[in-house]
Amino acid sequence: MFLKLKKKQIQDCIIIGSGPAGYSAAIYASRADMNPIIFTGSLPGGQLTTTTDVDNYLGFPEGINGNDFMKNCKKQAERFNTKIIHQSVTRVILSNQKGGIHRIFLDNKKCIESRGVIIATGSRPKFLGINKERKFMGLGVSFCATCDGFFHKEKDVAVIGGGDSALEEANYLSKICQKVYLIIRKDYFRASKILQDNISKKNNIHILFDSNVTEIIGNNFLEGIKIFNHKNKTNKTIFISGLFIAIGHIPNTEIFLNELDLNDRGYIMVKKGKTITSKPGVFASGDVQDPDYRQAITSAGTGCMAALDLEKYYLSL
Repeated sequence: MFLKLKKKQIQDCIIIGSGPAGYSAAIYASRADMNPIIFTGSLPGGQLTTTTDVDNYLGFPEGINGNDFMKNCKKQAERFNTKIIHQSVTRVILSNQKGGIHRIFLDNKKCIESRGVIIATGSRPKFLGINKERKFMGLGVSFCATCDGFFHKEKDVAVIGGGDSALEEANYLSKICQKVYLIIRKDYFRASKILQDNISKKNNIHILFDSNVTEIIGNNFLEGIKIFNHKNKTNKTIFISGLFIAIGHIPNTEIFLNELDLNDRGYIMVKKGKTITSKPGVFASGDVQDPDYRQAITSAGTGCMAALDLEKYYLSL
């Protein structure tokens, strides 16, 4: 859609990002007559568009293809007259004043002004940087055991990482998979002691310290990996059904540096139990403010919260 706005028109609700959080926010904002405009960014639909199957979202008993799911979200938002613009936001200037005007700059150099902004830019996983890693996303390579572990039930899998997230992934997979290899670059865990203790009690988790994955094996999907132990200088090949990369996520908050309060990991800080950020009239939803859950359903929930928080904000002006 081509954006047509009257000169100097001030919007009620600009939504930056188009994953489950962004579309959920749009539906609620539209129903509250806030006339939302979504700027989709460079990946319309967010990370779910790169997922083959969504099997754990409420209301889809047979599961649904990730791309189809996001198309449905878009159609639903459009049904409530949400304007969806396929452009990226490159810069923001956010007002410190209650009732103030926020300025949103687009990649076509236009500037849009709005009294309300909902941020739903999400996060992106850290990659290993090896061949076939991106090619096999959804074809054996995953960044979420809760999302994709079911597809590897009673099979052998591997998890990469030594922090809390990696050990949580390995613990979850150990309950449904036959064997779980936990591959750690260092010779120690970075995870909390309680998680380490839980892992040590699992007979089907095999820990490989001092190790890196050097190659992904397979033609059309993941079949195995090659591992190099840099302490013993040895190579090893294991055949697995799934590879879960858990070396961290990067929130898409670069354009909000010096504009919003971020935590030490770069996530937008919000008021506890709310989506309220450090700037009045600006709200954050989805993975951009959630380093822990990173699920489509929780993102959609916070998108709803952001729209409701924005509506309450307007009532307080």
